[in-house]
Amino acid sequence: MSGGRLNHPDAPHRRDWSRGQIAARLTHRVVTARRGDDDLNPGMIPDPPPRLTPAAVLVGLVERADGFHVLLTQRTAHLRTHAGQISFPGGKVEDVDSSPVEAALRETYEEVGLPDSKIDVVGALDPYVTRTGFRITPVVGFITPPFDIRPDAYEVAEVFETPLTHFMTPGVRRRHSRDHEGRKRYFYAMPYKDYYIWGATAGMLVNLVDMLIEKSDAG
Repeated sequence: MSGGRLNHPDAPHRRDWSRGQIAARLTHRVVTARRGDDDLNPGMIPDPPPRLTPAAVLVGLVERADGFHVLLTQRTAHLRTHAGQISFPGGKVEDVDSSPVEAALRETYEEVGLPDSKIDVVGALDPYVTRTGFRITPVVGFITPPFDIRPDAYEVAEVFETPLTHFMTPGVRRRHSRDHEGRKRYFYAMPYKDYYIWGATAGMLVNLVDMLIEKSDAG
């Protein structure tokens, strides 16, 4: 694997983001039709893409005394897909779900035991398309402590939080690559301590950071 650091301009080291400011950024951001695994790999996904499976994740922002933290999970090592990887709580939009928001909230409860009464949904980031055929809606919600976490032992090895300011620090965003099926594939990585956050999860975090540091009238 190879890679390098990517600095992004005007990234503030802010601990004083308020709910209102983040919600305003979501409302007034520059909307992109979609993001995806092909952001760093042009041509990986056909345009228009083939039939995609709808999915949704919760980009949960936990309000702590030192600022917002991002809620993340580490998947168990025995799973058939994405074993051991860092991800947001979430999954496919099922027939029982009336919307991607409902799917994200349902999956969050099933995976980590967090009820929707603790989550204040304020919007969504740009849809993210994966090379494996999923169209993911990243639902953004504020999580109010205190709360209990009860991970699904089959799917979730660990639930942890990362300070939002970590992802906004210059040099944290990196572009890494691996050889896959005879071709070099590039992807974002945003490591934190011993956690290697990469792929679609890192791509959605890049979207979150880009949204927060955009020059806009949202303040």
